Amino acid sequence: MNTLELKIPPVAVFLIVALMMSYIAKNMQFAHLGIPFSQLIFLVCFIIASFIALSGVREFRKVNTTVNPVRPETASTIVDSGIFGFTRNPMYLGLFIFLFGIGCWLQNGISLLMSFSFIWYMNGYQIKPEEAALEKLFGAEYMAYKQRVRRWL
Repeated sequence: MNTLELKIPPVAVFLIVALMMSYIAKNMQFAHLGIPFSQLIFLVCFIIASFIALSGVREFRKVNTTVNPVRPETASTIVDSGIFGFTRNPMYLGLFIFLFGIGCWLQNGISLLMSFSFIWYMNGYQIKPEEAALEKLFGAEYMAYKQRVRRWL
């Protein structure tokens, strides 16, 4: 097991990436983009991200299973209803969309690209270890779910 796997809560990763994006935008102004309607894009991303992420939390709460991302082995069931019929990771997808919106609002090309580092980190250090734990816990049922529903979109 890698030392970073399941160690940093996804919301903390989100905050770290958002702060890095802001720092980059302020200190690397050569990468400024003139994105029209950047505030509107940010607002739309925020609304979509909130809907997707909160839909995921609501589905977890409906079936009374854990929303703790650093302890996937405590899951009590596979949630495949609602938004989980479209994406296996709606909360992480919501956080990424929000970061993408922040990148547009900052109007900095490097910051915008930095939002994609969240996907890289989450795939390697959060999602793959979660999937391994869920495969061990639920076996063929989880494997079938992985075949039916994509990781992100």
